[in-house]
Amino acid sequence: MTLNLEGFPLPTLDHLGVSSISPSDIDAKAITSDWLNQFATFSKDNDVEGTLSLFNNESYWRDILAFTWDFRTFIGTNNIKQFLKDRLSISQPKAFKLRDELLGVQQPYPDLIWISFMFDFEVGDIGIASGIGRLVPQTDGSWKANCIFTNLEELKGFPEKVGSLRNLEPNHGLWEALRRREAAFEDKEPTALIIGGGQGGMEIAARLKMLDVSALVVEKNARIGDSWRNRYKALCLHDPVWYDHMPYLPFPPNWPAYSPAAKLAGWLEYYAEAMELNVWTSCEVTKADRDEANDSWAVTVHFFDGRDHKFKGIKHLIFATGLNGNQPNIPSYPGMDTFKGQILHSSQHNLASDHLGKRVVVIGACTSGHDIASDYYLNGIDVTMYQRSSTYIMSTKAGWEVLFSNLYSEGALPTDLADRVNASFPLGFMMNGFAQRATEAIAEKDKEILDGLRKRGFKLNTGINGTGFGMLAWSKASGYYLDVGASQMIIDGKIKLKNDSLLQSFTKTGLKFEDDSEIPADVVIFATGFGDARNLIRKICGDDVATKCSPVWGLTNEGEIRGSWKDMGIPGLWYAMGNLAMDRFHSKHLALQIKAMEERKFGPRYSRVG
Repeated sequence: MTLNLEGFPLPTLDHLGVSSISPSDIDAKAITSDWLNQFATFSKDNDVEGTLSLFNNESYWRDILAFTWDFRTFIGTNNIKQFLKDRLSISQPKAFKLRDELLGVQQPYPDLIWISFMFDFEVGDIGIASGIGRLVPQTDGSWKANCIFTNLEELKGFPEKVGSLRNLEPNHGLWEALRRREAAFEDKEPTALIIGGGQGGMEIAARLKMLDVSALVVEKNARIGDSWRNRYKALCLHDPVWYDHMPYLPFPPNWPAYSPAAKLAGWLEYYAEAMELNVWTSCEVTKADRDEANDSWAVTVHFFDGRDHKFKGIKHLIFATGLNGNQPNIPSYPGMDTFKGQILHSSQHNLASDHLGKRVVVIGACTSGHDIASDYYLNGIDVTMYQRSSTYIMSTKAGWEVLFSNLYSEGALPTDLADRVNASFPLGFMMNGFAQRATEAIAEKDKEILDGLRKRGFKLNTGINGTGFGMLAWSKASGYYLDVGASQMIIDGKIKLKNDSLLQSFTKTGLKFEDDSEIPADVVIFATGFGDARNLIRKICGDDVATKCSPVWGLTNEGEIRGSWKDMGIPGLWYAMGNLAMDRFHSKHLALQIKAMEERKFGPRYSRVG
C-alpha cells in the first residue's frame, strides 16, 4: 500500500548544506526568543512575507482549530503563504510568550539537529492557544522554522470548570436527587447526544461537561464498560498505560502497563460515576432525523424493555461507536452456507474454552487474529492461523522503547504536554524519513523474532513505504500486530500457519484452498476487521445523510485523519473514532468546536478543498 502524502526529505545537515554543529555552541533561548519576537511582530502587522521569511523553504505548519477551526497541515512555503494570506488577518494572533518547557537543542540522530520550543498566544478575542516549533540551521548561520504546530486550548470566557473553577459550594443531602434529575432529562433535552459508551463516548462527555455543555450518552449494553467486558476474555491493551490515560482522571500509579480488557471496563464504569456523566444504558438510538429549519436532530431512543424516548431538538449528534461503527466485516466465500461448523467474527468470540476439543481456524493475521489464536493455544486447542497478506510486526517492548521513549513512558513528559509534542510532528514529516529510521531501529531490536517468523514462513512487511506501525494505524487501522507473545508461538509451531495458497471455499468440514489443499475445521473465526463507519450512520440517519458524510478514517494528502472529531459535511453530526490516547487529545477539540458553536464564537472554518 502507498500513500499520496506530501512532504519533504528530512532536514539533515547535509540536505540543508550546513556543516556539523555542536549543540553546546547553540544559544537556544536567544535564537528562539529572537525568532518568536519577529514572528509576533510580523503577525501583529499582518505581514505575510515577513512571517514567511522565518520559515525554511521545505517546512510544515500544522494547525488544529487555532487559525483554521479545522485540522489542517500546510506543506511548503507556497501553501503556508496562501494560508497566511487567508487567515492571518482574520485570526489576529497576539500576546506571544515563550515557555520554558521543551526549550532546547535536540539531536535525535547525528545528522539531524533542531531547536525545540513551546509558546502561548491568543487568537484575537476568541481563544487561547499554544504552539510548538522546531528551528533548523541555515547556511548563513540563521535558524528557520521547519515545523510549527498551533493548537486551540481554550475559548476566552469559557474555561473548563476544573481546579479553582470547580463547584465550591457544600451540598448537604441533595446531591443524589440532583444527579438523578440531571441524568433523566425529564424537563429538558441535552445539547449533545453521544451514541456509544466506550472510552470515546466517556471522554467526549467529560470534556463537554467541563465546558458546561449538557450531554447524554446512550449505551446499548447493560453497563458502561461492556464494550470491553463482553469481548474475548484474552483481550488486553497493547498500548502502555502512560499513553492511555483519560482526561481529568489518569490511571492510578499502580495500574499495570498493559490493561486487561475487563479491568479497563471497570475503570470506564468508575470514570462515568466519578465524572458524573449522564448515561442511559440498555437502550439504543434507532432513528435520527435532521431538522434543517431548526438546525437540530429529532432522535428516537429505544429501551430494550419496549419503551421509546423521543428528543425533538438535539443540536449535536455524536457517533462514538468504535472502530468503523463496530460493524463486522466478514468476507464471503463459496460453501459458507454448507459448512457444518461454527462461523464467528472476532467481535462475537468470547472464551477459547467454549471450543475445547475443536479444531479452530483463525482467518486474519493482525492484532485480533494473533490474540485469539494465542488464547486458543493456551487453552490447549488445535488452532491454525490463515494469513491472507503480509503483516507488520513489532514487539511492544522494542516498539514503545523506540517510539515512546521520553514521550509516553515512566517519568517522561506530563501526558498533556506529550500529546502536544506528538501532534506537532506532521505525518508528512514522519513519512519522509523519520518514521523509516524508527522502524529500522525497532526491527534491529526485534531481529530474533523477525528472523524466526521468516524462517517459519510468516509473511512480513515494514509498513507503508517502510514507516512501520503508525501509518498503517492512521491510514486503515489494520495491517499490524504489536507482539506480546503470539509471534513466538508461531515460530515454535504452537500456532499453526497457513499462507501458501488463497482460500477458495468452505467445505462441509473445513476450508479448501486454490492449490487443492484443505484444512479441517470445526470453528472458523474471521479476524477481518470492521466495515465502513458510515454504514451505522446510514442505518440511523438515512441514506441522504450518510451519502453526504465525509469518509471516517484514512488520511488526506495533508496527512490529516478524515472525518473523526471534525466537520463531516452535515451540520451537527460528529464522529469520534480512535484509541484511548487519540480520544483523550481530540475529545477536547471536538468539545471546543461544539462549545464555540453554542456560544456563537465559531468560524469561519478554513477547510481543505477536495
